Amino acid sequence: MTVTRFAPSPTGYLHVGNLRTALFNWLIARKAGGTFILRLDDTDPERSKQEYADAIQEDLEWLGLGWDRIEKQSARLDRYVAAADDLRARGRFYECFETPTELDLKRKKQLNMGRPPVYDRAALKLTEAEKDALRAERPGHWRFLLDQQRIEWQDGILGDISIDAASVSDPVLIRGDGQVLYTLASVVDDTDMGVTDVVRGSDHVTNTATQIQIIEALGGDVPAFAHHSLLTGPQGEPLSKRLGTLSLRDLRAQGVEPMALLSLMARLGSSDPVELRTSHQELIDGFDLSHFGAAPTKFDVEDLLPLTARYLHALPYSAVADEVAALGVPDALAERFWNMVRENVTTRGDMAGWWAILWQGADALVEPEDTEFVRIALAMLPDLPFDETTWAGWSGAVSAATGRKGKALFMPLRKALTGRARGPELAEFMPLMQAKPVVR
Repeated sequence: MTVTRFAPSPTGYLHVGNLRTALFNWLIARKAGGTFILRLDDTDPERSKQEYADAIQEDLEWLGLGWDRIEKQSARLDRYVAAADDLRARGRFYECFETPTELDLKRKKQLNMGRPPVYDRAALKLTEAEKDALRAERPGHWRFLLDQQRIEWQDGILGDISIDAASVSDPVLIRGDGQVLYTLASVVDDTDMGVTDVVRGSDHVTNTATQIQIIEALGGDVPAFAHHSLLTGPQGEPLSKRLGTLSLRDLRAQGVEPMALLSLMARLGSSDPVELRTSHQELIDGFDLSHFGAAPTKFDVEDLLPLTARYLHALPYSAVADEVAALGVPDALAERFWNMVRENVTTRGDMAGWWAILWQGADALVEPEDTEFVRIALAMLPDLPFDETTWAGWSGAVSAATGRKGKALFMPLRKALTGRARGPELAEFMPLMQAKPVVR
């Protein structure tokens, strides 16, 4: 059975880059009728916060990306200790004592000599007495001993990958303070939980190579790996500096619709065109991982607003009835209000502005050259309430009185009635007006 996972760290809010990883893994699992695991990488007790763990779940629920089970790595620390003991027994785990400063000096020396900055395995040459002396000064950290051979796999997006392990430092799996790092915890979890497919960012390619060797050392089955391209800004600039403003909760606050966001992210970076989907099943049916490429993918938050607007334009009244009622729209007018306004909103929040205009009366927008015309027109406006015939009768009378026709007639009237240059058909708008416009 296909098993995928999304393993965010609860150290901050989810952003669009995280979503890409979550969505791909969710789609793969759902398309195969498999299992999708939400796994919280919360092994760092100082940075992991419950508020972020809660926010991750809230964001996924908002998007409709449900999980089949949730796991917390903080509850599996004993399992990681056992795996570390297993690696020691196999001769694949060794203790090191260099400080960050010492390691930095080694790297700089290697670079100055034109060599790759790979850990020199000096710790393997230490005697037991030397180790005991160093332990008295500082805690040791633990590295995995790589087999220095080529690591190869068929990547689901990048194709054939081959990395020379001799060009990679033996990864640190346990820090000096005892904290288990992601590389070990992820391997153990993927093996224990039967994860069959892993999709993540292309910045993890080298990490994947080392994880493959760790999985094999522990006797596990290597999942099918795929590495999606990283997102950039619309001009190709690094997106990382902007991710604080691209959190999912910020996008939600801006009125972006879940299906608009999912529709974009399910196709962005692929050979398939972005198409607005109205259901999760449509997303699942149209997803093909092999259609995605390795080139950096441009993301522009502005692309989400047209998709959001198109999604809202197709919604029936029943989908927004509670929100319309919350605005104070009378039941007798509610469905007519939505049908009239829905093609003139970009987000749900825009409904409030239109109802305020209808309820309180617009601040008439009057161009200087139209001042006298609007004065005459508003003086001819009949008393409330208006009905379906009001617009035709009033605009016809104003035309006859002023001699204006076409755009010269209709645009100033629109601006006067609504305070805006664009909006619904005035024949549909006027019967809902609860107050006349105000000229300031």
